[in-house]
Amino acid sequence: MTPQPVVNRVLLALAGLILLGGGLLILFAGLDLYRRHDLVPPAGWPLTVPGDVLLGSADRDRWSSQGWWWWPAVIAALALVFLLALWWLLAQLRARRPGTLPVGGTPAQDGVELRDRALSDAIAAEAGALPGVARSAVRITGRPARPHTRVGLTLTLRAEPRTVLDALCQGPLRTARRSTGSARLPTEVRLRVAGHRPRRVE
Repeated sequence: MTPQPVVNRVLLALAGLILLGGGLLILFAGLDLYRRHDLVPPAGWPLTVPGDVLLGSADRDRWSSQGWWWWPAVIAALALVFLLALWWLLAQLRARRPGTLPVGGTPAQDGVELRDRALSDAIAAEAGALPGVARSAVRITGRPARPHTRVGLTLTLRAEPRTVLDALCQGPLRTARRSTGSARLPTEVRLRVAGHRPRRVE
């Protein structure tokens, strides 16, 4: 299954390209750049001179003559696009953090729960004390029953990534699993070295 961050990036990239293309069309037409720079737009290219409109009178008349179903179809399509955009926006605004994690498995043992921020701070503090680690940042996402940990480590120039990863798995992450009573704690680790591009290890 495609991870949601990848889908979000693809959707944002497509929306950005569409908005960029529309903005460039309006800019070129509004500033009359085609004529000023002797550029010849492709045949049928919209918005080529300042007085152009996206949908001219002839086009409006042609589409309006298609029958009574045309305008309801347009309104329904726009409403669908609006609802999809609203659904996607609400999905982004919805909390992606579990809030609290059950201690001792699910359901929580004796009703004891652990705040995800407290656990992430503890992991970050322990990871930041590992040899070869200059800075650390931890974020816990997902649902309480299936938390997911994202760890970002900035390594010193002399650090060995494999050694740091082994120490992270055997130290902070094992402590986190033991603290929550979870058999598994899926973790994504991003390593960054000063002066180098980040490397991603899963």
